[in-house]
Amino acid sequence: MALLFDFECDNGHVNERMANSDCTHMPCLDCESMAKKLISPVRTKLDPISGDFMGATRKWMKNREQKLKQERKANSE
Repeated sequence: MALLFDFECDNGHVNERMANSDCTHMPCLDCESMAKKLISPVRTKLDPISGDFMGATRKWMKNREQKLKQERKANSE
């Protein structure tokens, strides 16, 4: 099954290409030299409301308390 990967050649050209997961090199689309598959970082986002990630939950609670305090102050003026 082909997936979308980034490939970079020695000349610095980066191209997205469809390739099998075991493919490590492909010809560059710009200069036709061999390009190596790049490892892309994985994006994650912790769910602060679930309580499963205590650091994220504490940060969310602190930000929420600050926003509520600002809203109360703005409404009382």
